Order: sequence, then C-alpha cells, then structure tokens
Amino acid sequence: MITLRYDVLGIGNAIVDVIARAEDDFLVGQGMHKGTMALIDEARAQAIYAAMGPAIESSGGSAANTVVGVASFGARASFIGKIKDDELGRTFAHDIRAANVAFDTKPASRGPSTARCYIMVTPDGERTMNTYLGAAQDLKPCDIDEAQVASAAVTYLEGYLWDPPQAKEAFVKAAAIAQKNGRRVALTLSDAFCVDRYRTEFLDLIRRAIVDIVFANERELHSLYETADFDSTITALRSDARLAVVTRSEKGCVVVARNAVESVAAEPIGKVADVTGAGDLFAAGFLVGLVRGKDYRTSARLGGLAAAEVIQHIGARPAVSLKALAAENGLPV
Repeated sequence: MITLRYDVLGIGNAIVDVIARAEDDFLVGQGMHKGTMALIDEARAQAIYAAMGPAIESSGGSAANTVVGVASFGARASFIGKIKDDELGRTFAHDIRAANVAFDTKPASRGPSTARCYIMVTPDGERTMNTYLGAAQDLKPCDIDEAQVASAAVTYLEGYLWDPPQAKEAFVKAAAIAQKNGRRVALTLSDAFCVDRYRTEFLDLIRRAIVDIVFANERELHSLYETADFDSTITALRSDARLAVVTRSEKGCVVVARNAVESVAAEPIGKVADVTGAGDLFAAGFLVGLVRGKDYRTSARLGGLAAAEVIQHIGARPAVSLKALAAENGLPV
C-alpha cells in the first residue's frame, strides 16, 4: 500500500470569496434567495460586484475551507482545485499554501478567470452566495494525481463538483482511486439547490457506497429525501449511508451510523457574525477526529468547536489555531 502522506485531501472548486454585509432588502432587490448558493455568469458577477458594499477578499471554496481547517488542527492536508494563472488565482494559491495545505494543481494559462463567490452576510449572520465558477469548472480527470489520492486517509469531495461534466468525471476518478487503495471517501452535499439538481445521482453514490461518509445540513437532507419530517429522513439515511453527519445549527448535530444514531449538542457561542464556512469547518473537525481514532461523539464535538469558532467572525476560515482551541477545551488531537 502507498505510504500515508495526508490525513485529508480535499477536491473542490478553487474560489476567492468576496464577502460583504447586506440588508435583506438588498437580497430582494437583487433577486437573491436568502441562505442559498446560485451559479452566475461573468456579466452577473460584475453587476453584483458593482452593486454590493465594501468587501473583504479571501481564498475560499467549500472543500478548500475544510482542508484549511484540517491543517489548523495540526493534521496533514492537501487540495486539488483549478485556478487560472491570474491575480486572483495567485492569491488563492498563496493563501492556501500559507495555511499549510499542499496545493500543486497546475493553473490554467488561458480560458475563464479564477472563480469567485460573492457572499452577502445579513444582520442575522446568514450568508447568501452567488458563485462564478470560471476556471474552477475546468477541473479535469487529468488534474487528479493518483498517488496523491492514494496517499490520503480520506478524500473529501464537494457536491458542487457535480455541476461541470469534467469535474464530475474527476470526482468519480478520485473516489475510485481512494477505494482501490483502501482509503475512505467523504461527500458534502453542499447546498439544497445542488441536491435538487442531482438527487438521484447523490442517492446512488450513497447507496452504492461509492462514498463512505456523508455530510449534510437539515435543509439538504430534506431535499435529498423530499420530506419535511426530520425523523423519517434520519431513518432513510441510516439505511442508505455507512456513516453520515447532519448539522442542525444551534441544535448541534446528529451522527448517523448503521448501528446507532447519536445527537451531539452545539458548542456555546457569543454572537453569530457570519455563518459562512460553518459546515465546512464542522467537517474539518469531524474528519480530524475520525482519522485520529476518536469516537463519533468526540469527532462531532471537534467539528462543533471549529464551526463555533468560524461563525463568530467574518470569513470562512479559522482566525485562531484550532489545535490550540481543541486543547483548551479538553479535546486534544
């Protein structure tokens, strides 16, 4: 077997986040659906940028946020995602490497510019995202390094990859490599609208055990099973998935395994500033716990701790060392 080099390899959209505060009226005026992610073209991206208020730019993307969280816990992380060799692409590459994440995907020399996501944060901390995928959607199977996937304990894939056809092929290739080498594959469902688009395919990935671990929030889970009844979705998920974690905001999370269902309370917080990245950072903590041999409850607490940290400030990445934070809370990793 290939030597283990990474605890978690994330594969996803390489995106620069552009984050601004906004009132609910702004969302209505722009035709945005609060709390969701919409895919937009370059013209729409330019229009939103012109209309939004002062913004903060930082490297983002769901899986990228997760592996940065993994690295903050002191674990070994790597990332595969497509950027263009432009200013935003260089910003993304610098930021993720500075966070101690290995990133070696070759940038595109031509074609669409580096992806960006315009994130509107309303006073209640909810985020509404508008994503121009740009170069990110040009991720191809040839960008998947077999040795890199084979050397990662967990390959973490984001549901958003299911949109561009070539990225979908890269997703499937990576999952097959991981399983061939006895590694685990994790999937985050990403967004309820994403689930609406690919419900049948996501269920197939779960039921055929192409993915071993599923991360979802309540909204995504209800979309997956097309029911508003939480208990029935948990029953269905328990039957379909090997292991799943459903996040429930202030209600904490539910860990769903074949032999047990366990609820874990949320970590206490002060004030919610921005929920961007909460699910991404939860996944980081849970996966670090899992690869370090922690039980499900402890892994979920690590996830909850990371999520609680990130929602108390603007931005989707931790502002402190999660490893130190975990130690302070009696959860050394």
